[in-house]
Amino acid sequence: MTTTLFLGIGNILLSDEGVGVHVIAHLQRHHADEPGATYLDGGTLSFTLAGPLAEHGHLIVIDATRLDAPPGTVRVFIGEEMDRFLTGNRTSVHEVGLMDLLDISRLSGRFPARRALIGIQPESLGWGERPGPAVESAIPVAAELALGLHRRWREMSG
Repeated sequence: MTTTLFLGIGNILLSDEGVGVHVIAHLQRHHADEPGATYLDGGTLSFTLAGPLAEHGHLIVIDATRLDAPPGTVRVFIGEEMDRFLTGNRTSVHEVGLMDLLDISRLSGRFPARRALIGIQPESLGWGERPGPAVESAIPVAAELALGLHRRWREMSG
């Protein structure tokens, strides 16, 4: 069975910037028994995440991302669209580290067969332990989009 790594990225001390980690916490609370799913708080990224990434065939990254849209807007970038977004726009606070991780997985031959970025437009990146109202309301939306992708990919994998 191909498994999916749900990787939430962000600094939970910087209000909306920590939304990826908050989505992971939501998934852990409400979908802890989801078959084939591994939820991981990736914090502000590090190369130690290369190991868990290599152990899964699918990857869903959730992160605060500048989308030039109203706060709380959620967008999904799948496969090559994700790659282009991360390399072309340079709009995520963590994209350099994320691209480094993806490059490591490419070089090691463990590149995720299916991958997606779920980006959420932040409003504030100031000090605060919780996202603002618009971004807070996007947490369950992003979680459901991530679960939907995971379930569709599992069906496609057989």
